[in-house]
Amino acid sequence: MLKNLDLSKSNYYDWKKREPSDRGYKRGFVYDLIQKIYDQNKGIYGAPKICHELRKRRISISVRTVSLYMRQMGLRACYITPWTTTTRDPNFEASLQNILDENFNPDNPDEVWYIDTTYIPTDSGFVYLTSIIDLFSRKIVAWDTADTLSTEVVLQIIEKAKQRRNANKALIMHSDRGSQFTSEAYKKATNRMTNSYSAKGYPWDNACIESFHALIKREWLTRFRIKDIHEAHRLCFEYIDAYYNTVRIHGHCNYMSPMAFEQLYYENHHEQDVA
Repeated sequence: MLKNLDLSKSNYYDWKKREPSDRGYKRGFVYDLIQKIYDQNKGIYGAPKICHELRKRRISISVRTVSLYMRQMGLRACYITPWTTTTRDPNFEASLQNILDENFNPDNPDEVWYIDTTYIPTDSGFVYLTSIIDLFSRKIVAWDTADTLSTEVVLQIIEKAKQRRNANKALIMHSDRGSQFTSEAYKKATNRMTNSYSAKGYPWDNACIESFHALIKREWLTRFRIKDIHEAHRLCFEYIDAYYNTVRIHGHCNYMSPMAFEQLYYENHHEQDVA
């Protein structure tokens, strides 16, 4: 090898005996931290989030450097584009109003909830994930999986969310114009809320909840060949309750998890009330 590279034996042995520089030690230390953060977050974090986590550990580093190190380590954020389809439900009421009007940044928790349903392909057929997200913190306040798109499933999730949160105050419940969300049973379940609906053919109003559903597929579900509804439910629990709400940092939440972001809000308001 040395002969083919036109290198001397003395230079080769000198290189093997040479101790790593301080810079080399630091780089190795950062490599280990990057690998640890990457593994702890299921390979989901890319360079920006890993850079933020390193800075929380008082390591001065740029996103560009983290990106370079990740390429050298053969790491990349898991990003698998899921196969999607688009369906339209013509059963909606012409009088449905868009109360939200793209106001995506409420000042307090439980001011605006989004509800939506997405599908998860499994070996046993489609499983449907319905989620309610609080727009203040992007926290999933209630969710469930089912093998049908029935209104009854939606009503159960709404009741679950109302029991967990402060649903007695006036809040906006936003959705698309699917038949589950325009039924009389749905309106009865949300009678203390202000119902808001995306405009026909205008998906941007529902962007936040659809973004979450795209996220759980892209970062987690598309890694697996899912057998049935039971496995789909377990995987959703592992991502939503054990990771997304409690651990995964979110740019909207100033790089805190949704739960930590809400906790900080309540701590600050408690201090104001005491004062």
